[in-house]
Amino acid sequence: MTKERKANKKYKDRRNWRECNQKLIKRGEFYINPSFLEKWIDEIKQMNTRKVGQPYFYPESEIEFLAILHCKFAYRELQGIVGAISNNYKFQFPVISYSQICRRVNGLEINFEKGKEKVVVAIDGSGEKVSNRGEWMRQKWKVRRGWIKVVVMGTEDGKVIDIRVGNEDLDERRAARGMIRKNYKRIKKVLGDGLHDCKKTFNLCEKYGIETAIKIRKDASTKARGSIRRKKEVKEYKRLGHEKWVKEKGYGMRWPASEGIFSANKRMFGEMVKATKKRNMYHEVRLKFWASNKIKGVG
Repeated sequence: MTKERKANKKYKDRRNWRECNQKLIKRGEFYINPSFLEKWIDEIKQMNTRKVGQPYFYPESEIEFLAILHCKFAYRELQGIVGAISNNYKFQFPVISYSQICRRVNGLEINFEKGKEKVVVAIDGSGEKVSNRGEWMRQKWKVRRGWIKVVVMGTEDGKVIDIRVGNEDLDERRAARGMIRKNYKRIKKVLGDGLHDCKKTFNLCEKYGIETAIKIRKDASTKARGSIRRKKEVKEYKRLGHEKWVKEKGYGMRWPASEGIFSANKRMFGEMVKATKKRNMYHEVRLKFWASNKIKGVG
């Protein structure tokens, strides 16, 4: 068992399982809680204030409610869910059609919550399938549709603060640097695997005064070669050795802040997108991680 896996195991052993169970129960309540009905009229009035053209008829909070459910259900099923709620609620409200749900969800603006306190973040990438075809189909029939690459910047409590989505050619290191530039005011330390052991990333973190816990390659040179910051990190890594370095840098927390986010998201929503258009595929992936943040905030 590697040192990082041992750190992850200790993290899991420290969990309060009674608290975890209660969080899951609250999440179940969150899924089918139509709280948008309580503020329907006021929200519609606010949305239509000074609006030119056809007025809105369904509030944004209802679309957000349906967008989260869309991660598990198809649009036609969502229309059925809304219809069932309407028939069994204390008053019947108009039921939105599945085509309108599709248009509104695909046009939904997705923003990840940004706090003011500086946080420790980890950056990592993973993939999402564009269809339910397995590896056998790819090898036997040479059917290849590619896959979607996702790079997330997450915090130690398992929430995403930024995300980049693209095709399988997306440069993970360049995407990581873009997220660091955008969110540098919030970042205290960056955790990353050996892929991010490059001069450009270290120099960028040095520019913004950000601490780093990026795994150094075993054959890394102690010469600067354009990055004084990386030279210092390499020397420290070799002086401490991997085990002490992991402990001092807090590198073990990379799992809940990156790989743990992907693992939890795929358990909740699967690893395949339902959309068929590329633009909607990318939007659906962002939607999954946005919904995951919302659900985690409930517990």
